[in-house]
Amino acid sequence: MNYQEAEKRILKLRAEINRHNYLYHVLDKPEISDAALDSLKNELVKLENQFPKLISPDSPTQRVSGKALSKFKKVEHSSRMISLFDAFSEEEMKDWENRLIKILETEKQNKNKINYYGELKMDGLAVSLIYKNGQLFRGATRGDGQVGEDVTANLRTINSIPLSLRQPSILEIKKIGLGDLANKIIEIIKNGEIEIRGEAIMTEEVLKKLNANNTKSGKALFANARNAAAGSIRQLDPAITAVRHLDFYCYDIATELGIKFHDQEHELAKLLGFKALSANARCKDLNELIKFHHHWEKNRAKLPFECDGVVAVINDTSLWPILGVVGKGPRYMMAYKFANEQATTKLLDVVWQIGRTGILTPTARLAPVRVKGVTISNATLHNLDEIKRLNVKIGDTVIVERAGDVIPKIVGVLIKLREGKEKNISVPSNCPICSTKIIKVENEVAYRCPNKNCYAVNLRRLIHWVSKGAFDIEGLGPKIIEQLVKEGLVSDPADFYKLSKDDLLELERFADISANNAINAVALSKNPNLEKFLFALGITHVGEETAILLAKEIVSKLAKEDNFIKPSSILEAFDKIDEQQLEEIPDIGPKVAKAIKSWFSNKANCIFLNKLDEVGLLIKVQKLKSIGVFQGKSFVVTGTLSSLTREQAKATIRKNGGSVSESVSKNTDYVVFGEAPGSKYDKALKLGVRLLNEKDFLKLLKI
Repeated sequence: MNYQEAEKRILKLRAEINRHNYLYHVLDKPEISDAALDSLKNELVKLENQFPKLISPDSPTQRVSGKALSKFKKVEHSSRMISLFDAFSEEEMKDWENRLIKILETEKQNKNKINYYGELKMDGLAVSLIYKNGQLFRGATRGDGQVGEDVTANLRTINSIPLSLRQPSILEIKKIGLGDLANKIIEIIKNGEIEIRGEAIMTEEVLKKLNANNTKSGKALFANARNAAAGSIRQLDPAITAVRHLDFYCYDIATELGIKFHDQEHELAKLLGFKALSANARCKDLNELIKFHHHWEKNRAKLPFECDGVVAVINDTSLWPILGVVGKGPRYMMAYKFANEQATTKLLDVVWQIGRTGILTPTARLAPVRVKGVTISNATLHNLDEIKRLNVKIGDTVIVERAGDVIPKIVGVLIKLREGKEKNISVPSNCPICSTKIIKVENEVAYRCPNKNCYAVNLRRLIHWVSKGAFDIEGLGPKIIEQLVKEGLVSDPADFYKLSKDDLLELERFADISANNAINAVALSKNPNLEKFLFALGITHVGEETAILLAKEIVSKLAKEDNFIKPSSILEAFDKIDEQQLEEIPDIGPKVAKAIKSWFSNKANCIFLNKLDEVGLLIKVQKLKSIGVFQGKSFVVTGTLSSLTREQAKATIRKNGGSVSESVSKNTDYVVFGEAPGSKYDKALKLGVRLLNEKDFLKLLKI
């Protein structure tokens, strides 16, 4: 092949590769396989190596080029890269719109022209791209808005940033309503300058792989995708940026082209070769914008990238100069943020509560604060060791989190905000309910009230019995149970089954229908599954998952299978199992085994089981089958899932032969994670446990 032939072939290859890159990255409609595209790129590389004079800066082979820099040059933006004001509620959004209406009325503008364009607020790094004569000339970070850093070499490595602009046809431009601007747009692409602004991001999938590799090589993990994207773009060596596989989405054409509506800028950006989010949408009014926000707040876990809110933009660009910019940001845009997962507030006091096993748990009383859309005034502190670890005191300013968990917790303390009046937190010497001396549990961090007849211990035990994971008796909430105890109608769970309708009608809150419903609910609960019964007993260290494992083990020790047995019959099964055999059950260690054997050896508990016999309880016992796609696999579920609850996910795993644990270990096969997965996700990364997002989990399940 001679020089002229090579030149023609190279030009054709570049055009074809650019076309396929556009189909793949922008339209998400690839026509050929990745392998076929790689083959075209390989041919181009060989030809350019053979004829180096034909290499041009906009060639697809030149995405990673140049030596590593010693530092970045400063770049002054043509116009300020603005920040946005934040809103966190519907009320704040309505207040914002009312302010806009007042300005427009003052300026004698038609307020009915207000409609919106809703954009997902990607959490990445804002960058500016300058194209001259259709070629990428310079790329820069936002910096302080006026001056950024020249990171052109790094941005060239991002496949979704075209090195040369795609030239749309007049027909394509007409289709998006810009026919009168078609010639002007084409002329600027060919012979002018155009500035594109957008967000450089790292997807969650890429972040997972990057952190997994960093774990293997002993490097520090990235806290989130935004930090990872920013750190990747500010690498002095473009080769490092290239292997980070960043992505880019356009959100603005900064050059004044005379475009009337902001959504048309997004459509034009796609024609020029850029990715723009297909999820973005025109909203005819604020109510529609709010619905758009709520939809994506609920479904953001389905997005491949981090998203912390919706940007509400006045779609009519003719109103922008009228509304203007004030302070740091424009009046015509508002970042409508998703509810925060963390907030700061004051720790006012600590109250020690008594659990069903007598364990004392510290609960923080907080100055009310909104976290993830809910006002909270209490948070768990777990135990004294956690208090020491946090170094928290009464009066501190604390960081509260409600990520993935229903119960808020304190995750940090702002020590530098202390005033010197803060008080240390200590365990009470006596039970706050019955005044019995508190004891420290041997070899544990826990403190306990040893009084078996303590009012608080018994109350918690009764509340636990009727809870959802146990007998799930509707109509018997904590306040009702407290009334029953005070009236002497209930002293242990067996007494629930002796209640009559007349007993309940004597109490506040009960009328004829509600009393009937409660009595019927109690009657319907008389035949629980074995695992629910074991959980309801309130054995120390035996939660729902352990109860399920225990049920699987002891069912084979019972005389009958696939039948109903009396509660006292369980004693025969535990007579056949010693502590060592219990320890052989997955996730049951010496401490748990000892607690189980101790409970079933206790004379008072044996009497209690016989009382349950007398009131007619029969436990459903089935040979639990382990079949399905998850057979023999161990799962941990963490974070907030969007299409099903965590409990539904766990039930699905068990139904398909898998087991569920509450903690991640080297024996865990999969960690299924949703939004805000927390420390379990991090531990899985460190241990090399396979991580499944919700989509991957459902795919594995073949739903």
